[in-house]
Amino acid sequence: MVLHITPYSSACLHFLDGLSWSLVFPCYWFLDRLLASCVATSLEKRQRSQDPCSFLTLCVLISAPLYLLLLLASLPFALLGFIIWAPLQAIRQPYLYTYCRPDKHQAEQGQAGAGIGEWRPQGRSFCFCSANVCLLPDSLARFNNLSDTHRRAREVGKRIRNGASRPQIKIYIDSPTNTSISAASFSSLATGFRRTSSLDQRPDQTHTTNGPADTETEPATECPIHPSGATDCPVHPSVNDQGSAECPVHPDGADTTADCPLHQGGTKTQSAPGHHDCPMHGDGTQPKPSTDCPLHTSGVQISISAPEPDPQEEEAETGNHRPGEHGGADTGSMTASRESLARYHGSDGGIGISSNNTLSHVPRTSIFKRPGRKRRHGDETFDHEISAFFPANLDFLALQEVFDHGSTTRLRRQLHRYFPYILSDVGRYGWKGCCSRFKFLNSGLMLASRYPILDARYECYPNGRGEDALAAKGALFAKVHVGTSHQEQRVVGYVTCTHLHAIEGDASVRCEQLDLLLQWGAEFRQSSSIPPEGEKVLEDLVAFDVILGDLNFDNCSSEDKLEQQHALFTQYKDPCRLGPGEDKPWALGTLLDPSGLYDEDVSSPESLQKLMENEEGRKEYLVFPPSKSQCPASSQKGRKIPLKGNGRRIDYILYSDEGLQQDWKLEIEEFSFVTQLAGLTDHLSVAMRLAVSTGEEEP
Repeated sequence: MVLHITPYSSACLHFLDGLSWSLVFPCYWFLDRLLASCVATSLEKRQRSQDPCSFLTLCVLISAPLYLLLLLASLPFALLGFIIWAPLQAIRQPYLYTYCRPDKHQAEQGQAGAGIGEWRPQGRSFCFCSANVCLLPDSLARFNNLSDTHRRAREVGKRIRNGASRPQIKIYIDSPTNTSISAASFSSLATGFRRTSSLDQRPDQTHTTNGPADTETEPATECPIHPSGATDCPVHPSVNDQGSAECPVHPDGADTTADCPLHQGGTKTQSAPGHHDCPMHGDGTQPKPSTDCPLHTSGVQISISAPEPDPQEEEAETGNHRPGEHGGADTGSMTASRESLARYHGSDGGIGISSNNTLSHVPRTSIFKRPGRKRRHGDETFDHEISAFFPANLDFLALQEVFDHGSTTRLRRQLHRYFPYILSDVGRYGWKGCCSRFKFLNSGLMLASRYPILDARYECYPNGRGEDALAAKGALFAKVHVGTSHQEQRVVGYVTCTHLHAIEGDASVRCEQLDLLLQWGAEFRQSSSIPPEGEKVLEDLVAFDVILGDLNFDNCSSEDKLEQQHALFTQYKDPCRLGPGEDKPWALGTLLDPSGLYDEDVSSPESLQKLMENEEGRKEYLVFPPSKSQCPASSQKGRKIPLKGNGRRIDYILYSDEGLQQDWKLEIEEFSFVTQLAGLTDHLSVAMRLAVSTGEEEP
């Protein structure tokens, strides 16, 4: 179980690879720019149509012949480099494993890595996310109406880490008539505290690179005592009196005595444990705070869940930390998967944040802007939402279509500020083994983890056809270490990232690939569980087995019936699926119509989230199963024919409860469709939080 930390086994081979690529790269770049100048995105077409002097068109007419001349001039050098480069790919490692030790700031914030200390008896929860980011070479990305791949790669990484590193916020309203926040009631609440969601849209203005997005505090838009416009509020002074030092309850200059409900006059009385006097409804005569009191927030609880310190991390901070050790103790992070919530009962006095980062006693008009609206449909046992943010405390991230080498480097650099362990540059180039056809692109897969990766394997699908055969599409399997039991047994999980054949009508090809996926997964789990020779170790405890990726078929199209009935869905569970050909009512398509990517309605995470929550809006911007009366390649916008389902859901997160320990149980806590990559890709991301319970009680 050796992880490959370099592409080649020797420095000499690595040097030859770099030399050959330096000869090939100029020709590759000129060819990419030449093709890119001939394929314009809808945004560039719009800009050219608004250019009165046709300056942009003139630039294209001048640059295209120039790129062609430089391409021809670089061909001899590229040919020489290719002769050296192509044979080297046969001995190149199938992936690159990188580990980035978190710096001091990241360790303090708990944003880089998750502790793998002792496995808790009650279990733990883990968050998974899958996203197709379409980081093709710029000329190829333009066929999906996307451009500037390197810029998009940096921005994708920033948005993912900004979303994942934010605190997890849960809001509870304790009311005899309403126990949840509906869309209408939520929007009517005044915003006393607001998270800056627009930070992701202005990366150049971000000054903190290793932490979550900053928050800004604003004054409450409404006084909790009087309606807007009133001037006789005893607590909220008028604008002209803001600088006054007088107490708003006794403004006549009287001495501030202890009997003033708001101004304690320098004396502090200690209430009985668990009892605090409300300054507006009496002096402790009521056993519970009155629901009519405008200052006492008896019904509102805001919980900010932050990573909990891990015992191993505490040891690392005290100096019991070996720099060369590659284990969980050197992650310098906190265990962030199980959220710690503290219930607020309405009797706390004062405003502050408790030791477990729970904001207490917040006025009724002060509330955080939440990333999405969680709902529970019918008899569903978990929450589901359309979120403008990636889930907080994200543990595992699986990406597809990270093809461009320069974009891979930029994206990996950004993700390493949150994920310590990354598998990237996955796949083969040239000719190798089962990949009988020459591969111009690798698999495009990338896997990022906050937990240590113990073993990994890549397999290439041998049956690609057409243009899809030019990429080494396959499956990446990883075994991760998530904890240690009381009996010193490792608790592990299996994560699989894959991208299937994309050409429509090739259902048999995808079914063959699904067969191989199940076969390879079983072989990997078996081989990775065999201990090294001569070592006696306890058997690993398996916590989860999850498959993430773009499967390129949906559960509604009649053309995809063969894939919908595959044995994959008997071994693994799909949280969004009712059965073959039928999704749950709340399930959402993940494939966006490329022609509308630059429309104002979908240009930001918040606007795309709002539009996806509207049934009519989805019909304009999601790709739906093809109809006999509609050409599959034509635009969806403005069509009037009936549409089936909620769009084509081709991005999946599947989990299996087979092979777990006896009495262990998997439960989904929440499932979300994420819009935070709006304008950067033609897919919605999907995320799932999975709770692993052991059936034991906390000692």
